[in-house]
Order: sequence, then C-alpha cells, then structure tokens
Amino acid sequence: MDKSTPFTKLLVANRSEIALRVMRTAKAMGYATVAVYSEADAGAEHLRAADQAICIGGAAPSESYLRIDRIIAAARATGADAIHPGYGFLAENPDFPEACAEAGIVFVGPSAAAIRAMGDKAGAKALMIEAGVPCVPGYQGADQAAERLLAEARRIGFPVMIKATAGGGGRGMRLVAREEEFPEALRSATSEAKSAFGSDVVLLEKAILNPRHVEIQVMADRHGNAIHLGERDCSVQRRHQKLIEEAPSPAVDVDLRARMGAASLAAVRAIGYEGAGTFEYLLDASGAFYFMEMNTRLQVEHPVTEAITGLDLVALQLRVAAGEALPLRQEDVTFSGHAIEVRLCAEDPQAGFMPQSGAMARWAPAPGIRADHALRDGAPVPQFYDSMIAKLIAHGPDREAARRRLIAGLEGTVALGLRSNQDFLTACLVQSSFQEGAATTGFIEENRDDLLPETDPAEARAAMILAALLRAGPRTGLAHSFPTPLRLERNGTLYDPQVRALKAGACHVTMTGQESLELTVLCRDRHAALIECDGIREEVALLSEAATPALRFGGRSFDFRDLSFVPTVQGAAQGDGRVRATMNGSVVSVDVAVGDRVEAGQKVLVLEAMKMEHSHTAAVSGTVSAVHIAAGAQVTAHAVVIEIAPEAAPA
Repeated sequence: MDKSTPFTKLLVANRSEIALRVMRTAKAMGYATVAVYSEADAGAEHLRAADQAICIGGAAPSESYLRIDRIIAAARATGADAIHPGYGFLAENPDFPEACAEAGIVFVGPSAAAIRAMGDKAGAKALMIEAGVPCVPGYQGADQAAERLLAEARRIGFPVMIKATAGGGGRGMRLVAREEEFPEALRSATSEAKSAFGSDVVLLEKAILNPRHVEIQVMADRHGNAIHLGERDCSVQRRHQKLIEEAPSPAVDVDLRARMGAASLAAVRAIGYEGAGTFEYLLDASGAFYFMEMNTRLQVEHPVTEAITGLDLVALQLRVAAGEALPLRQEDVTFSGHAIEVRLCAEDPQAGFMPQSGAMARWAPAPGIRADHALRDGAPVPQFYDSMIAKLIAHGPDREAARRRLIAGLEGTVALGLRSNQDFLTACLVQSSFQEGAATTGFIEENRDDLLPETDPAEARAAMILAALLRAGPRTGLAHSFPTPLRLERNGTLYDPQVRALKAGACHVTMTGQESLELTVLCRDRHAALIECDGIREEVALLSEAATPALRFGGRSFDFRDLSFVPTVQGAAQGDGRVRATMNGSVVSVDVAVGDRVEAGQKVLVLEAMKMEHSHTAAVSGTVSAVHIAAGAQVTAHAVVIEIAPEAAPA
C-alpha cells in the first residue's frame, strides 16, 4: 500500500524565529515556502524569507495565527499543499490537522487522534498509566466543582500542582503550597487556561518539589518505525516556563536514558504516533521519573538535540509527513558533545519578569554561536505574542566548553531598546549550582538573591559612562569651562552625573556619592564607541538617540531615562492613589468599582500581555474614585487605569 503524501509548497502557520527556522530547512530541501502574518507583523522578518506571504487578520492571535479557517484559505490562495504549524497552541489543536485533511493539504505533524489523546492531560495520564509509564499521583476527574477539587487536593496532600488539561507552556499551572491559597490559585489558573486554550478544566497532581525537568525527544513514521533522540534538561524555569535547556542532562546516565527512552517509545506505539514529539518527565533525586505531559509538536529547545545528534529535526518532520520511512534506526543515533540553549525574552527580571513590548532598536548577535531569531535594528516586538524573541545555542565537546561559549555569546550580543533577560541568563550560567550541573526546577527561587540582587553597584558607573558618551566625544579646540549636568533615572534611582569635556575626547565625570571618573572617547558613531577608562580600552554598544538611552559594556546592558530637561514634579509617587498599567496589554478583569473601599496591596486589576496574566494592586488604602478601563480594553504602559482617593491620615 502506497503511504506517500508528496508535496511541493509548504505554508508555515506561525511567526518569528520558528517560521524562519522551518523555512530555512524547507528551502534547502527544495520546497517553495509561504509565510502568513498578522497586521502587527506586516514588516516582520519571516515575510522576507518566504517565496510568498499573505495577511490572515488582526494583531491578536485569535484574529490571525489561531484562525484555522484563515490559514486554510491562505494555503488555497497560494497553492500550498502542505502546512507546518511550527510550535504553540495551534500546533496542538486537533481541529487543525482535521481541517487540513478535509482540504486535501498535508499536515506536518501527528494525526488529530494522537493530538486529541495527548492534548487532554487527564486522558493522556490515563493512557500512560495503561502503557506502563510512571505517573505522578493526582486527580484528573470530570467533576470540576471547586469544592471537589479542594477535597481532592486535601486527599493528595499539599503542596499540589493545578494544571490546565489543555495546552501547555506553563499557562494555567499553579503550585499551591497551603490549603488557604488554593481558591485564589484555582481561580487564576482556570481564568488563564480559559483565555489561552478555551477550556478551564484542570487536573491536580502531587507536587514533587525541586525535581529536574527532563524530556525525551521522539520521532516516528507511518511505517511503524520509532526512535528517541536522547534527553534534554529543562530545569531552569520561571513561572513554569523554560529559560535554559541542555542536552544531555547532567543527571541522566546511559542506563536512565535507556529506561526513559524505552518508556517513551512504548507510549508512542500505544497511541500510534507519527512525527516529532516530546515526552516530559519529572526526575526526582533518587532517579525515579514521572510522566508530566506529551508535546505533540516540535519544541522550542529542539536545537540542542540537533547539535548533539547532527540531525535536522525539521527535515525529519518533512520526510515523515511526505510518507517516507525514517532514514535511521535507534542504533544509528549517536551523541556528540554537549549543547546549551537560552531563551532571550523581552521581559524585565527585576520587575518580576514583566513583559516588554516596543522596538528592538539595536540587535547584533555574537558570532560563534547559533542564534535563532527574527530580529533586526528597529524590529517591532508586539505585545500580542510570546515574550521570547531569540534563542542562543552553544555546542562544545563537553558541558563546560558549551557553557563558556554560551556565556561569551550572551555577553557579546547587543540587544538594546527593550529590556530583556539577557544579563539574567548570564547570571544563571555563571551561578555555581548551574556550573556544577545541579540545577533543579527550584533553581531561580533558591538563588534569587544572587541572580536578582536588590542593588547593582555597576549601575552608577554605567550612568557616568553614558553621561560622558551623551555629552563628550572626539573633538579639537578648547575644553568646556563648565561641567554639563544630567539627570538620569533607572529603576526608581536618580543619578546626577556632571560632565566636563576636555580636549580630544577626554572628559571628567563627577556624581554625588561616587568617585569621579576620567574617560576618553577615542571614536564613536551612532551605534558604538571606543572608550578608554582607567587605562583600559573597551568597545561600548550605544543607543543615544532615544528617550531611554542605553549602553552595553562589560557584557551587560543598562538603560536610563534621561530626565535632564524634564521638570521636577513634587509629590507624584506610587502613593498618590493612581494605579498605572505596568505594561502594554489587555484588561482581563477589573476587580473594583467606583465607591469600593480597598486596602493597600489589594488586587484591583488583571492585565494580560505576551500570554501571561499580571495582577495590579492598590498602593494605598482608600475609596475608588475613578475606573478608566473595562475588561477587554487595550492599555499602554504607565497609563492611569484606576484612581483611589487615599484615606486621610489620622490626626
């Protein structure tokens, strides 16, 4: 029986770096490519890489990238006879491959039945138990009443995990340490799950504290062949979302790899799976592993597996989708060296990893590492999509070599204009427990003081160097007689550098409470400068033509608000009763009304940006005097959304 399904033109139903990644391999294999885009992505890089591009709707994912009907229509309009979903929510929607089949289009991925079976976490867990795969004790029943879920949580014993049964990516997931926290955690998890996946059904599991998060990559064809490609360690996470991934795992030896691989392949055969997939496990300190979920798609972290196996996973996906048999058997799979990947995200770690949107003014990835991205100077970073903007991957003969190369790559990459987690990732890679290969899912919380210190002594020096670059430069002629004052602000701290320009680019910088600085600007242009300070020459990346000037030196980035020409306003502070949006986003809920009395710290509003919910609280106790937004509205960062009349201080 002929099982082939050949195709010639591939539509990639996704955006940004994954769309570029898929198209790169598709073009190398001789396929024509089609990009789809939303109105917010009209100038995006993935459009330029495709042979054809077609708009599929508005900025919000629900109006474009999650619209199956519009993607099918785009394929018909362009003559695409195959669709690759990339990764994300649509890739795990069983209605998508069904719609492709009805339209006579090849879907690059598993069958709708397999996606449906593994997409429901409760049903998947039951299937895994039947297949003999170890699972975490919990509750996955149909009764979703809050009272029943609380009773089951008591039976399981706290701490427990609440998990949305649909979707993934950490959305709809909450760790609940104590019973009194359960009602609010359940409300938050179900609200986020409903918004992200259209379903608020959850399951409960016994929380295994500080395990490792280890996953097995599998690949299967329609001829009954299946292989695993080893494991990836994804333990370094924030909000249950991965930040650093590596292969192989420092905690997995040959025997454990074989057992985890065998369990995964048994599950593949039990569900008749086809294509690329990933089985995710929790690994405890004893070496016992427990099934969490299966991702029925390509994973963000697939490059580390490609690095150590030498295989192109997208190429294997395309070959399997065309009906070919896998070109290798399990005994042909070999591993070479070590690879580590970091996810560069537009978010502010110092502000609770708050998403950032706007424009990436300056972008230049370092040479010597793999950089998967869709960025350029001035590239927009819309608020509507995931905060991940790039992946940086290093491969070396061993783990330490890969780690060193990745640190150098991170420090040498320029990303200015938006705050990102770039320096936080470097801090993670140099932290001792990560260096020793001992990181668990509790890594960030356990090392928070080291990774996110409250004060940064380098910030003041950065303010002085930036002031020098803004007010001095290579010149000839007389020196300035009087110093030029500036007023810079970063994270609520004000700096008052004064720059006295000397001859030939030299300058003298003083600042209250700091030692003076002698610095020479040897040469500079719009984007960079060569400076000499304390006898050391160093190149500095620079963003000076912006309301928030920034620089990168010493492997770190610093941005400041230039308030030099902004009038000083007395009395305007966080205690003025105005609740301001902390980011660009959409309003999920408004929890107060005019006339309500609120306490300081009380939740008054929930915003959603880049697929994450963020609660806003009252800074003062008082009475709500104005509400300027409603659920569903779009807001911009710093906009006043709620006003509270503070209580009068007692006489």
